[in-house]
Amino acid sequence: MRFVLFLVIPFYLFARSSFITPMEYASSLYKNPRGIGCHNCHGENGEGKIIASFIHKKKKINFSGPAINSINFDIFYKALNRKKIGMPKYFLTKKEIQALYFFIQEQDKGK
Repeated sequence: MRFVLFLVIPFYLFARSSFITPMEYASSLYKNPRGIGCHNCHGENGEGKIIASFIHKKKKINFSGPAINSINFDIFYKALNRKKIGMPKYFLTKKEIQALYFFIQEQDKGK
């Protein structure tokens, strides 16, 4: 999890300066360059995504990242700050969570 902090801190510093837009900053948070970004499980626009499928006791099971593009900010914020099976802990600040939420809402508008 330390490597996540090392990724987030530079983006936070960059977001405070004027050489990238808030949307570019939010996109960089959502599409983490280390391959563990939100888009891997929640889809390019937060629409949700099947991560894996398997057979258990002759029944097909899908392991999915839920849609996050249609939830309100309070639910989004709480989900990022509690432990959940299959969801990595990112240790994001409230401003970073707001940026992620902004990105998802803007992506959803662009559909």
